[in-house]
Amino acid sequence: MKDRILSLLSIAARGGNVKSGEYQTEESVKKGRSRLVIVAGDASGNTRKKFGNMTEYYGVPFRLYSTAEELGHATGREARSSLSITEDGFARKLMALLDDTEKAETTVRPSEERADRSR
Repeated sequence: MKDRILSLLSIAARGGNVKSGEYQTEESVKKGRSRLVIVAGDASGNTRKKFGNMTEYYGVPFRLYSTAEELGHATGREARSSLSITEDGFARKLMALLDDTEKAETTVRPSEERADRSR
């Protein structure tokens, strides 16, 4: 799943549908161009809070994902803590994939649940 997300980010970036870095991401959100903001899971607490609050205020979907190094690599740049997806189709597909990944990571498998109870 992770490869699909990073591949889709790469395709979106090559098509000019991704703004990266704090300045460009912020500008994209404030000008109403952003359809999704992705912040690296290893970004500073200040960065996560800043974009979390900003996207809530402007009504833009927000997701935490991966690392700054992987996000930068996927977009053909150095490490990037924040990305703004500016095209609806890419944003919808990425949100669906990210939400599926989140569900998969938080779902407890029945075998794990039984193992936890037996301890």
